[in-house]
Order: sequence, then C-alpha cells, then structure tokens
Amino acid sequence: MKRALITILIITLVIISFGCSGNKKKEVKADGELVYRPSWWGLQNEQGYVNTYGQGTNLSENASMNVARSNALAEAAQYVEITVQSMLKNYLEEAGVNDPQVLALTSNVVRAVSNAEFSGIITGKMETRKVKEAGGERYKTWLQMKIPQDQINRHLAAQIRNEEALYNQFKASQAFQELDHYLEKE
Repeated sequence: MKRALITILIITLVIISFGCSGNKKKEVKADGELVYRPSWWGLQNEQGYVNTYGQGTNLSENASMNVARSNALAEAAQYVEITVQSMLKNYLEEAGVNDPQVLALTSNVVRAVSNAEFSGIITGKMETRKVKEAGGERYKTWLQMKIPQDQINRHLAAQIRNEEALYNQFKASQAFQELDHYLEKE
C-alpha cells in the first residue's frame, strides 16, 4: 500500500511539473557576436547638454579620433533637426496653422538651425583601442560630444525671429513663451 501511494505521488509530481513547464516561453537569443561599446555609450544623463556619439576606425590613432568626432557631429545635426522639427510641430498643432507659407518657413527654420555651428560643443568621454581586423591592426575610437541645450534653443529662437511671418504667429503661442522663459532663466 505504501509503495502504491509513493508511486502515485511521484507520478502526480512528474505530471504537475511537466504541466507547469509547458507555459514557459522559450527565450530567443540573437545570433552573432556582441559588438563592444563603452558603458557610457548612448547615455543622455547630463542636464543642460545633448550628448551625441561617434565611432571611427583607422590605421592612425588621430585619424580614428577625427572620424569619430565627424560621426558624432553628424549625429548632432540629425538630433538638432529632429528636436527642432518636434518643437515646431508642437507649435503648428497648437496654433492650428495650415498656411503653406508658414509651413515652408518652419521648414527653412529647421534647416537653418540644424546647419548652424554651435559654440560651446565639448568633447565628453573618449576611448581608443587597438583592434585586430582582417587588414591588420587599427585604432578604434568611441567619442561623446556635448552640445549645450541652450545653444540649440537660442539658434531656434533667432531663426524664428528672422522669419517675420512665422515670428508674428509664433510669438503669441504658448510654445514660444515657454522658449523665451527658458532662455531668460539662463
């Protein structure tokens, strides 16, 4: 009797354990080797700055740093353009503007601000390593650039003021008042 009870208990436990394990989702793992990035790569954790990142590989250490810097600045231009487009889109939605002239003016403002040369850009963190590649040893550099957020906002405000039709509509909006208030605080 004891044996039968123990056997039934074991069979019940086995059935329960197989029944519960069927509900678990299988973890899918990506194929390939994980590519190295420094631990600080991609972080946006500094108030008042927009961080952009670039990576460069070259036979020369200086050239790898220059390539990384160029890539970080290219990313900065894209970031600024997206940020400015977002700010102006919010304004256009707020103002309910469907005027093609104003839309064209906002497009000009976005282009002008994203092409602007910002002062105060500083190099943040940088890491250079010697790596072995198929063509031999090369230098690989990862670089962080920091753009002061107030520089982006000042360029945006200046461009809006330069486009009189846009400025006349924009200056009455809440979005522009917030931008002006932010610039006055600094």
